Amino acid sequence: MVLTGTREEAIVEGDGNFPVNKGALCIKGWTSAATLAHSDRLLSPLVRNEAGDLVASTWDEALERVATSFLKTREEYGADAVGIFGGGSLTNEKAYLLGKFARVALGTANIDYNGRFCMSSAAAAGIRALGIDRGLPFPLEDIAQAEVILLAGGNVAETMPPIMQYFEAQRANGGQLIVADPRRTTTANAADLHLRLTPGSDAALANGLLHFLIRDGLIDTDYIRDRTEGFERVREIAATYWPERVERITGVSEAELLQAARLLGRASSAMVLTGRGTEQQAQGVNNVLSFINLALALGKVGRPYSGYGCLTGQGNGQGGREHGQKADQLPGYRLIADPAARRHIAAVWDFPEEELPGPGKSAYELLDSLGPEGGIRSLLVLGSNVAVSAPHGNNIRHRLQSLDFLVVSDFFLSETAQVADVVLPSAQWAEEEGTMTNLEGRVIRRRRAFEPPTGTLTDLDLMERLAERLDKSRWFSYPSTEAVFEELRAASAGGAADYSGITYEKIEANQGVFWPCPSVDHPGTPRMFTESFPTPGGKARFHPVLHRLPAEAPDEDYPLYLTTGRVLAQYQSGTQTRRIAELQGMAPEPMAEINPTTAERFGLEDGDMLTLETRRGAARFKALLSAGIRPDTVFAPFHWAHEQSANLLTNPALDPISRMPEFKVCAVRIVQESSQE
Repeated sequence: MVLTGTREEAIVEGDGNFPVNKGALCIKGWTSAATLAHSDRLLSPLVRNEAGDLVASTWDEALERVATSFLKTREEYGADAVGIFGGGSLTNEKAYLLGKFARVALGTANIDYNGRFCMSSAAAAGIRALGIDRGLPFPLEDIAQAEVILLAGGNVAETMPPIMQYFEAQRANGGQLIVADPRRTTTANAADLHLRLTPGSDAALANGLLHFLIRDGLIDTDYIRDRTEGFERVREIAATYWPERVERITGVSEAELLQAARLLGRASSAMVLTGRGTEQQAQGVNNVLSFINLALALGKVGRPYSGYGCLTGQGNGQGGREHGQKADQLPGYRLIADPAARRHIAAVWDFPEEELPGPGKSAYELLDSLGPEGGIRSLLVLGSNVAVSAPHGNNIRHRLQSLDFLVVSDFFLSETAQVADVVLPSAQWAEEEGTMTNLEGRVIRRRRAFEPPTGTLTDLDLMERLAERLDKSRWFSYPSTEAVFEELRAASAGGAADYSGITYEKIEANQGVFWPCPSVDHPGTPRMFTESFPTPGGKARFHPVLHRLPAEAPDEDYPLYLTTGRVLAQYQSGTQTRRIAELQGMAPEPMAEINPTTAERFGLEDGDMLTLETRRGAARFKALLSAGIRPDTVFAPFHWAHEQSANLLTNPALDPISRMPEFKVCAVRIVQESSQE
């Protein structure tokens, strides 16, 4: 992406020389400059006065209030009574420093981020099965050369349009695409085969496909013997997923299952990719493990133009989860409970190891602990809008309002900032330096196009100034953003996500460097697992997975499935995109997608207003009739707030491993507007 012009009239252009997107951007990218000089932009700190209003303040007053409140909370209730909630869009430098700020400046264990709501299930599954979490262990360009691709729970054409070019090239090269999704999305419409599965039946689908592969002799027995372990138990389980059973659970016909299995099994190269639909469930880790089992049984992981990959969904979703803003993690993808990891980081930080806190609460558990009842009394939110993005939104709003003190750093007055005690205006993406790590594991540069406007600070400057007021400036004094990255390199050295051989100069010279990169003379690692896996025995691990019902299935009172997701013209909680006129013109309000037969049953026509209700809340939508969605399923986008917020409805049931909430499946009912009057 290239910016030209002034801040007020900035124009975004694609960089055709960049090897990832080759100059292609989605509509959100083309219009992103509209936020830089937006009339809603915050240009001075806000503090809540005695009358309860947010009023303009000086930075000194605002930062002093923040520091005083944090110190008071620590003194009265302990360090863990202060919490931090970060974001997957932060640069690597900011994610790294935020984790350090939590552990060193505040001494709290309670830090997590919105990436927990995004890629955590795939990350946990990847570590268990393959020994490491890197979204794609191969470059995006490999997609174009795959003979067959199975994409489970992803809608690339709308959520990641710039990489759709690789899927289009794959089909142009004679490849075939299989999409598993309850909806006939734009991506599914472009596929050769659409498996319209029942929400929450992903593991049954994967086990059913594996059943066919084993039955028909389409697995790679040599690969399984030489490069994996644990297959026999998986084989036993797959034998119980006979076609009739899988058809009953998933709603996918035996003929379609057989077609998909044979396409995968007979291909010389094949990829299995997962997205949020498969992952954002209370059994998300098992779902992903079941699809990794498929890729391993085919013998494709580590082979050319093949393997398993997760389509990371945020701007720095990969890097954001590597360097310490997760509750259980230290930089380099180290576990905070690991004594060796603690020793390493304590040495890099020159900080007493015994003073480093242990693991804290995961994202939803952290938010559910806000207020006197849960024990977290003060909270810093940086780069996130949890009032809209978290599940069971009514509970989260109550929790936010019950805090003794809430501070939010953002560049617009988000729904979370609206209930804060202090709001700190931050620099935007075009006004800061740093690095990002994309879904391929490629570390790239973000360059400053404009100086931050008067009255705003970068998040790095904010943390340094707060640390000074907390008497921790010794650990937070950096002459430049690059100096933060240099410390990150040292902190990550020897870890799973090893950046120690990556420098700004090296990134510039190579248009990005793939981690792991353990030394300055190492070229980086575009393709992983070619020889072995980073597991104790060097082999990938199969995991036996049983399909289980979602935490909340439809019943007589709530007879339909609700699933949520994104639309092309909006992004995340909509804090930015709902302020851009062109995007609002494309998607001005949320539409609940309903099958025409279901709409007829409820007396609804296209465009009618309706209310969706779950056991947690109600939200209003306009009906969008589509024959492409299952009759037992309703889809609602989650980018809107207040009474239009889909996350008022979603279920906070958590995956036992990843602690991912079950955004993608819950029981819902339709209430006609007229019946409520």
